This record gives sequence, C-alpha cells and structure tokens, in this order.
Amino acid sequence: MNRPGLAARTLTQAAVVAFVALCVFAMLRGVQVFLVAFAGLLFAVLLHGAASWLASKSRLTPRWALAVAIVVPLLLMALAVWLVAPDVARQASELADRLPKAARQLEDRLTDSDWAGPLMAQKERIQDAISDDAGIFSLAGQAFSTTFGALGNLVIALAIGMFIAISPQTYVGGLLRLVPLHRRSRARQVLDETGSALASWLLAKLTAMVVIGLLTAIGLWFIGIDLALVLALLAALLAFIPNIGPVIAVVPAALIAMVGGVDKLGWVIALYVAVQAFESYLLTPVLQQRMLNLPPALTLSVQVLLGVLTGTLGLILATPLTVALITMTRMWYVEDMLGDDESRSH
Repeated sequence: MNRPGLAARTLTQAAVVAFVALCVFAMLRGVQVFLVAFAGLLFAVLLHGAASWLASKSRLTPRWALAVAIVVPLLLMALAVWLVAPDVARQASELADRLPKAARQLEDRLTDSDWAGPLMAQKERIQDAISDDAGIFSLAGQAFSTTFGALGNLVIALAIGMFIAISPQTYVGGLLRLVPLHRRSRARQVLDETGSALASWLLAKLTAMVVIGLLTAIGLWFIGIDLALVLALLAALLAFIPNIGPVIAVVPAALIAMVGGVDKLGWVIALYVAVQAFESYLLTPVLQQRMLNLPPALTLSVQVLLGVLTGTLGLILATPLTVALITMTRMWYVEDMLGDDESRSH
C-alpha cells in the first residue's frame, strides 16, 4: 500500500473541502455586504424621490430639495423621540419583563391541557436536539452582525444612501460604463424603471406601516392593553416584512393579552386579523395602482431563502429585492431576449 500517495491524496481532498468551505463562507459574508449596500440604495431611492417631488412642487433647486428631504425627516424624528421616546422606552422595558412571565403562563396552560400535554412533556428532549447544532448556525448566521452590529449596518446604509442621493449620476454613469455602448440606452431604461418600482413600493409600504400602526394603537387602547404604544410601534415596523412580519407582531400582543384573560386574548387576535385584512384587501389594492403586483408565493420563497442564508437582514430586504429582480427580469429577459412585449402592459 502506497502510504505517501494516500496521505497526499487525503491532504489534497482536505484542502479542496477547506477551500470550498472558505468560498461558501466568503459568499455568505459577501451577501451580507451586498444587503447593506442594497439597504443604502433603498434610502437613496427614498431621498431622491422625496427631493424630486419637492422640487416639482416648489421653486427649490434639486440640491436644496434634497437638503430639505434629509433635514426635515431628521427634525421630525428628533421631535418624535423627544415626545414619545420616554413612554416607548418604559413600555419596551415593561414588555421585556412581562413577556417571559406570559410565556411561562402559556406553557403551564399547555402542559395541563390534554392535547398539548404530551408534546410539552418532550420539551427538554426537543430543546436538546436543537441546541446541539444551534451554536454552528448561530456563528454562521451572525458573523457579520456580531462584527458591526445592527446599528452599525443602519449607519452604513444611511451613509451609502446619502452619498448616492447627493450625486446619483456619478454612480449610475459609472455603472453604465460597464455596459456596451449599443446597450447603454436600454440599461438606463431598466435602471430608471427599477428605481421607479422601488420608489412606488417604498411609498406604498411606508403608508401601510403608518396606517397599521395607528389602527393597532387605537384598537389596543380601546381593548385596554396598557402597552398599546410599543406593541403598535412593533406592528408598524414588522409590517415592512410581508407575510411573516404580521405573524411575528401578533405573538407579544397575544401573550400580554392572555394574562388578562381569554376574552382579551380573543379581542387582540381579532384586532390583528381585522387590521391585516384591512391592509391586505382594502389598503394594499388601492396602493397597488402605482405599485408592482408581487406574487405572494414568490415573495414568501425569497423571504425564506434569504432568511435562512443571511438571517434577519435578508428577511427584511427580501421583498424590495424581489421587486427589483422582477422588474429587471421582465425588461431584460422577457422583453429583450424573448421578445414578449405584452409584459409591458402587465
């Protein structure tokens, strides 16, 4: 038996496996960087759209309109923080204290029930099975976030967005230089159409978030939930994530309401279902007159894929990424390569 040859082959195979693993890890890190850059692009689209609207409705130059579009929201946010932040912080702290107690109360009720008791009896075994691999997935999924943190990602995205919004032609022109001369006009059309689709989606989504937050706050206050402000804010923020966000938002509200009795729990669940139905069947159809119609199954698939591969950031940005990919695919592949001009009317 040729032991040196076997050792060499084993070492080569191990090196190949290590190289592939390194490439996969680098790709995952690269995806996280791309997502932060894409978040910055969304901020740029939002700022540029607001500045263009202000310039068209006033005598402001584009640069002054952009300055107003940046400064005014910051001042409004500072005012909101000054007025509401103490109450939100107090309620958030109280919510963090009460959620574990509500969860234990729910666990006790499930343990005593006939249908959930056997499953709860296996809780420790299930937790042990999950915890064996949890460390590996945690390290892979949080490699980027533990380095920079969520706040760091937000600051980087805001900086990227402001730089792009200040001088969009610099970046668009640089990108178009990578395209052959005879295709640059079409490439500019695709970029403009993609930016317009993202701006329309952002406007519709922000409108829906505000409406959901207000309706949830009013409903929770009417029901008598004392943490209505922070729960409504959570519902508004999570509304940015279609399909999955509303499901996550109802969990803390339901746990808090459960402490007050089954009646309050039922009213809270009914409220969230009613608000979601209003958003899905009344508000969104009106907003979608200016917005790309997204197939729900495709959106959910992209959310799950990016959520598994990149974590929370991918889940948050999955829908706007789907908007951009659908627009580019329609124009570059369906219309240009397949010659299906009928897609322009859909």
